Amino acid sequence: MGVVNVTPDSFSDGGLWFDEAAAIRHGFELVAEGADIVDVGGESTRPGASRVSLDEELARVVPVIGALAAEGVQVSVDTMRAEVAKAAVEAGAVLVNDVSGGLADPQMPRVVAAAGVPYVVMHWRGQSEDMQSRAVYEDVVTEVCEELAKRVELVLAEGVSREQIVLDPGLGFAKNATHNWALLAAIPRLTELGYPLLIGASRKRFLGRLLADADGTPRPFDRNDDATLAVTALAARDGAWCVRVHTVGPNADAVRVAAAWKRAGADT
Repeated sequence: MGVVNVTPDSFSDGGLWFDEAAAIRHGFELVAEGADIVDVGGESTRPGASRVSLDEELARVVPVIGALAAEGVQVSVDTMRAEVAKAAVEAGAVLVNDVSGGLADPQMPRVVAAAGVPYVVMHWRGQSEDMQSRAVYEDVVTEVCEELAKRVELVLAEGVSREQIVLDPGLGFAKNATHNWALLAAIPRLTELGYPLLIGASRKRFLGRLLADADGTPRPFDRNDDATLAVTALAARDGAWCVRVHTVGPNADAVRVAAAWKRAGADT
């Protein structure tokens, strides 16, 4: 899944694709690099980010989604709003990626159920402005599994089918670095919940902190692509369904390597 942030303030590449034409062009570039899905979002969810208006989010994402879908690109919409999801699907989106798992907008599960498209339900504890204050766990893996399972049951009760659901443990969302690493190491356990698993680790802050300079300065976001590749390969090996990344080509190669590794292991 390649990322197209149609925003001025996303944590890694805010502003690069804010122009509609640039965003569309970048979407096609990601497909050429090997993206199976292009994830288009119009609202930054980085820690501390403020929300944009409904009208602004619609204006950012719908034209980009429509242009890409018209050329056969498999597009997902990254949104917490049911109205944006509905408009995106009407414009050609084939998947709804909701970082709130339906908590930010109670209408979202019903919209997704009616559309019949896959629905990414992410583990989430609150809006970006204060989500890091909620990063308190006794056992992060157990609690994330339990909270995701509860969220799935509520989504199913709104009419979404089990076949539509994809789960995301929400790395960086009300999680610190220790929590993120624990969840990555627990991918096999997360897959035991019985749904495809999306992993979004690309360029995130915990990678930069791991690779900090000798003086403790975190590595800049755009210099974490090699670390992202390592996460991608390991996540694919451990059973993740998809990885959401900023740089597609090398990550697509990493997925193929992991697949070959698993096949070889199965044959021995």
